[in-house]
Amino acid sequence: MNKALQVPNGWKPTKIKDAAQVNPRSNSVDDDTLVTFLPMNAVSESGTIQGVELRKAIDVKKGFTSFETGDVLVAKITPCFENYKGCLCTELKNDRGYGSTEFHILRPKKSITGEYLHVLTRTHHFRGAGELNMTGTAGQKRVPTIFLKNYDFSLPPLPEQKAIADLLSTWDEAIEKTERLIQAKEKRFKWLLRELISEPRNIWKDMECERVKLGEVCKIITSNADKKTALNETPVSLCNYMDVYKNYYITNKLGFMSASATTNEIEKYQLRIHDVLLTKDSETPDDIANSACVLDAPENLLCGYHLAILRPKKYLFGPYLNFALHTPRIRYEFSCQANGATRFGLTMSAYNMVELPLPSLEKQKAIAEALTASQHEIGLLKQLTGKYKTQKHGLMQKMLTGEWRVKPEIVNQYIEA
Repeated sequence: MNKALQVPNGWKPTKIKDAAQVNPRSNSVDDDTLVTFLPMNAVSESGTIQGVELRKAIDVKKGFTSFETGDVLVAKITPCFENYKGCLCTELKNDRGYGSTEFHILRPKKSITGEYLHVLTRTHHFRGAGELNMTGTAGQKRVPTIFLKNYDFSLPPLPEQKAIADLLSTWDEAIEKTERLIQAKEKRFKWLLRELISEPRNIWKDMECERVKLGEVCKIITSNADKKTALNETPVSLCNYMDVYKNYYITNKLGFMSASATTNEIEKYQLRIHDVLLTKDSETPDDIANSACVLDAPENLLCGYHLAILRPKKYLFGPYLNFALHTPRIRYEFSCQANGATRFGLTMSAYNMVELPLPSLEKQKAIAEALTASQHEIGLLKQLTGKYKTQKHGLMQKMLTGEWRVKPEIVNQYIEA
């Protein structure tokens, strides 16, 4: 909580309980009334509602939290609270909603707008202070109601609240448009992946494209590099499961684990440009066979345990192989070949069972170039979204503390006649 609250000129010190009802009761509705239902996963970390469900009130009256149009929802449980889950409830069916019991409900009073209250609950200070005041055991910690009620903040007059909320909404619009564009580009990438690799004849009617076994076109090396110990070892870097699981490519930008290895291990497991790494075991069959292509790497970078090296032969282009391994059909084939009880793995014969289309080397490079360009475009848009979000959070901090003020001539436009 704010121990030294700075109150800008014209604002007043306030607690949330003075500006809003905290977890209020809602009036009853008829059993057959359609209402909006919001499970936790229907509220995004960017503060919007997604995947709305409509249900009859009788089906959700018991066992769920009720709220109304205009209420502000704040996730109370970890890690949803720290991840900024929450929303302003607008356009609820019949102005009524029900949702997860892990939501706190804030109902604005006359002194505060719902938009401003929602913005307040998304500030770094509010979330950081709430995290420090959580109660409960690890994994089940929650923000208590008493924290929300007694959270101190400076409350500007209504016209200035509206001006601040409208100004910040321009960043929300930019973020939303960019994220929609990312979704469209990702959809197009999946289409390209399918059309260029899974069904290449749809693009090139006259293309000669045979199907080959994976073991026929690349050397397969399975590694136990980080399990070995020996004398006279050399310091090396180790590429591990999570480096492959989280990334499409292996580059110098990744922070690899430090290890040591013998000369024989270095000769056998050292990675080369355009090697493709494959996760060879996992806790579930669906997570098996993630892949990443080595684009550049430090000297003495070795393949770690739980991984296999697929080293392409001269007529197979590594980046093309990497994209092929990401197609749903090949991922499915690997999952079918996985075996195990508590952890699923691939045998050497499993690699040889999987087939991939093999056009000419020239076509492989063209396909990889097109897909890489598509990925690069998506990456730039994600960077732009990150910048917008950083700018918005910085602006929120400045404006909700009054450090930066909206110009009086702009605020005056929000004063009702």
